[in-house]
Amino acid sequence: MFRKLILASTLALGAAGAAHAAGSCSVNLEGNDAMRYNMANIDVPKSCASFTINLKHTGKMAKNVMGHNVVVAKAADMNGIDADGIKAGLAADYVKAGDTRVIAHSKVVGGGESTSFSIPVAKLTAAGAPLSFFCSFPGHAALMKGTLTLK
Repeated sequence: MFRKLILASTLALGAAGAAHAAGSCSVNLEGNDAMRYNMANIDVPKSCASFTINLKHTGKMAKNVMGHNVVVAKAADMNGIDADGIKAGLAADYVKAGDTRVIAHSKVVGGGESTSFSIPVAKLTAAGAPLSFFCSFPGHAALMKGTLTLK
């Protein structure tokens, strides 16, 4: 009986934590030296005025060798943004200046570094779907990408 009570309490607390996380107006995203993000989908609650993405590079390599950023855009625009970002270079965080296809982006960080940026949720809603997030460091978008979903 006692075991059942503990199990029920644990499940209830876990469900409450998941509900709280789903309603959060921020997410902690990690990128590593193996060119991987720790998640493939980010859910953005429509009830948020602004949504923050906190990026942490959990690897050890420098940003000029294995840097990571996050670019948010329409899925259909990802390849063009990525190609233009390569030409823009590291000094521009691999994002072409004034690129109107880019909804928002972070700076490039290296191993052990972190950065954050916020996006007005109204801007995401206006962009329509499907939305993507990806790393525009040269060659990374092939593996480091995911969907951004308004919920």
